[in-house]
Amino acid sequence: MLKQRIGALSLIAAVSVGLVACGDDPKPEAKIDKLTGQDTQVAFDKGFVKALGSLKLTPGTVGDASFKQGGAAASFPITSGNVKYFDPKSDVRPYVQGNIVHKGSGLSLDSGKTKVELTDFVIDPGTSELTGKVTANGKVAAKSALLFTLDGSTLKPLKTEKKKGTAVLDGTTVELSKDAAGLLNKTFDTKALKGGFKIGISTITVKLPK
Repeated sequence: MLKQRIGALSLIAAVSVGLVACGDDPKPEAKIDKLTGQDTQVAFDKGFVKALGSLKLTPGTVGDASFKQGGAAASFPITSGNVKYFDPKSDVRPYVQGNIVHKGSGLSLDSGKTKVELTDFVIDPGTSELTGKVTANGKVAAKSALLFTLDGSTLKPLKTEKKKGTAVLDGTTVELSKDAAGLLNKTFDTKALKGGFKIGISTITVKLPK
């Protein structure tokens, strides 16, 4: 009987500690269960622009994407997804979580003979990866390939603009993935592109829920 009581008390204590621990879990500073609009913009690095010129590749937009700032940046509309943002000073890692979908838009690279389209971007802040579809001269080369890696060490704190009804994550460095570099090198018959090559700096703007 004594052993049973001790066992029961131990179980109660364990459950109580578990409940307290759950209650202490950090809450996100911002949470959007269903993204409904705005965009991801990438300001191109000068080195990337120069490399395209050296390779005689002409960049273009696909679908709903558009160039900004006279072609110095590109905008890709957000079509769906979800996101959570925790205080960077908390123990939660990654402190930005979710997925951000950009269906129906993308970036093209055209050599005159070959045109590659990188489309339907999906950003996963948790893995710091951007995946998408790769098409070469109208034929699908990969339905979902790792295109870019994201360096969040340059990310600025979340900025909320209540009057505009938006939240902005600015400063993530976008780099070409090793897989994408290999695919593009093979397609355009070059060895110039390498994984980690800096593409630019991203600014993600999302609509706040009403």
